[in-house]
Amino acid sequence: MEQILEIREGCNTPEQLIKSLPFSRFLKNYKNEFIDNLDHRDQRHHNEAIHKVSFIKEVCARDILWVLGQDEVADADMERARNLVRFIDGAFHHFRSSSYSRLVRLQNDVVATGLETPDSVKDKVTEKATSLSDLILQTRRRLLRKVGMEHGVRRSHGLDASPNVTAGEISGHYFNLPADYVPLSHVPLTIAADIRTGVDYSTPSNKRAEPFYELDHNPLNLIKFDADEWVSVPLQVGAWMIVAYLHKSRGSVEMEPGLLNLFPFAEIADIQQNRRPDGVFIFGDPNADPDDLGYFWDEKNQLLVGLVPNRDELKYFGYCKKPILTLHNVLAIRKGEIPLHCGCTRYMVRFDEVEGPYIAEMLIKADDMGRISMQKGEDNQVRPIFYGTETGAFACLDGFSEQAKLLMVGREVGYNKDTGSNARQIVPVADDIEVMHGDPLDALLYMNNFELVEQGASTIDASMGVDEAIEHFRLGERVAAGSTHTHRGAKESSYWANPFPLLRDEADTPLHPDLYKQFLDNEAIFMSVAKELVEGGELRLGVAFSQLMAGVYGENSDDDLTRCGYHDRDEVEQLAPTRLAEDLIDLIKDLALEKRELANGSRDEVSITVALVGDSRTGKSETAEKMEGILGLQLI
Repeated sequence: MEQILEIREGCNTPEQLIKSLPFSRFLKNYKNEFIDNLDHRDQRHHNEAIHKVSFIKEVCARDILWVLGQDEVADADMERARNLVRFIDGAFHHFRSSSYSRLVRLQNDVVATGLETPDSVKDKVTEKATSLSDLILQTRRRLLRKVGMEHGVRRSHGLDASPNVTAGEISGHYFNLPADYVPLSHVPLTIAADIRTGVDYSTPSNKRAEPFYELDHNPLNLIKFDADEWVSVPLQVGAWMIVAYLHKSRGSVEMEPGLLNLFPFAEIADIQQNRRPDGVFIFGDPNADPDDLGYFWDEKNQLLVGLVPNRDELKYFGYCKKPILTLHNVLAIRKGEIPLHCGCTRYMVRFDEVEGPYIAEMLIKADDMGRISMQKGEDNQVRPIFYGTETGAFACLDGFSEQAKLLMVGREVGYNKDTGSNARQIVPVADDIEVMHGDPLDALLYMNNFELVEQGASTIDASMGVDEAIEHFRLGERVAAGSTHTHRGAKESSYWANPFPLLRDEADTPLHPDLYKQFLDNEAIFMSVAKELVEGGELRLGVAFSQLMAGVYGENSDDDLTRCGYHDRDEVEQLAPTRLAEDLIDLIKDLALEKRELANGSRDEVSITVALVGDSRTGKSETAEKMEGILGLQLI
């Protein structure tokens, strides 16, 4: 297992830092990587490599302490001292850019005594991360100064030396896991964290190719489970607590900051109140077989178990996000709800009696996944109530403007930016309270990303009957962008836009029969309620045409594009989401006026919740970005 650096000791001075066990571990790992790299150099440079290796092997913490301890380095020793400092400065930049480090503090008082709170732990975690970064930078400056290498401009700003993750942990035994899963309790549980942003991680794979389906066996074998090799993070995914266990090996542990930037933490109160988790997710299991990829419902323990084996082709953040959302969706369907692969935004619309309605706020409820819960209101009317899942977005950078990318700077955790297509960043886009709070759904639209719409015609058909609209959701057609196994420009169908797991394949064969049957029952209830609400003017269903991939869809001719107002195929992807954004704004204002009228015109403000259902690159995020730009809700 390639080592990561875990720091549990506290240091206050450069001397203490160099003497610490974590520094010795890091120095050893860095030397081994450096020597391994030199050993694979071209034979023509063999002589240089031999002498460099000889120098590296001799470097130790004692040498660095010797440089720090000199009031003034003698001329006779200066060359050796500078070589040492150059080597350690290389190690410093390696620590910042290529290593993976975790600063850990045990915080059992949060549960055991109540003297600490999640907020106080969060403050302490951030303070520790900042202190360590400052100490590392101070140590570097002192070493450079000792050998006369800190002349001129000091370049400190931007040299963040924080650990990748600084975690406040509690003992795993506080967590109420079923008896059959006791070995998982030996892994400390992260309850607060501070992550270093502005980092891009390279993972062995950068797209998903294998499905995450239901298994007929429990994939988790705990006989060989070594708790020291795992990190655990309790996540609040919709209504359910799902605990992610990540293997500490490189290629797996890099998923930790991404998950922390994507999902809310589970509530510490749930742990204090002995709540059992609803699911566990195991990523990078070295003891798993290839056929262990998938999920299993443990009926005896009432626990949903998901697992991804430790294989390079599965080491991609999509194999973290999608499986966790799959667990969420399975739990939702079992509860009688409908998971939606969608973007959903709540719009606050206010009324100017002279100028008319205007959108004052856009509040994201879901970037990629949510669910509909059928709930009865005070008036005894059942309505579809929408809830989200993620507070972050796993954003594909291909479709974003440079201005939008600038807004992500400082908050992002990136993956595979140097791979060309499908480079991704995880950025926070929603507040916990907005995601977790349910709101009545006002419009549900399917995102069609390949059919062209002529200029002057609306890109939204929101006046469909329920039966007609539902057929679009069931068919789930889209043109792919090439981020999965389907090649770019090819059309595919996925039932209800693939709400993970796929419930029906393109041959119309039901998958996961029990789950599919339950989904059909849930869908029938939704359709019955929706018909009543559509008839009463409370709900709109239909299709939104984003045209995002219409330019790469081979069935669209050049004449078709010209007729619809586009000069070339590349222009479609840039201009089409703006057309849809403009039409969505008009629709939202119309819905607001209707909702106000239903309330006898007595409201100064109404909330309109719109969900856009669609798979990857159907235009959900791109349209939302264009709407923000049009409405001027962000200063760019």
